[in-house]
Amino acid sequence: MEARATKRYLRGSPRKMRLVIDLIRGKSAAEAKAILQFSPKRAATAAEMVLRSALANLTVKNDEIPVADENIVISEAFVNQGPTMKRVNPAPMGRAYRVRKRSNHLTIVVSSLD
Repeated sequence: MEARATKRYLRGSPRKMRLVIDLIRGKSAAEAKAILQFSPKRAATAAEMVLRSALANLTVKNDEIPVADENIVISEAFVNQGPTMKRVNPAPMGRAYRVRKRSNHLTIVVSSLD
């Protein structure tokens, strides 16, 4: 049985989020939670929230019967690019520099080994 959780429009570039997601792909849920909890990257907190949501979705899908985190594996985890907000910073001699504020969409799919 598998369940998924998605968080859309997360602030931060998809490239930085992929660095965090690559650490947990294919790991057990318990190991992934530990990795994300102690990761110094800012994107790890959002990834941990989505992972917890996916685990809760799996429990609900399994008729409220809890499954041990050691028996759950992260089967898929991917990051897609979201919309980019374009802003302008003043620059010397009347020019303007464009600032791109990127966002991403995070999806995590977990499945039980049973």
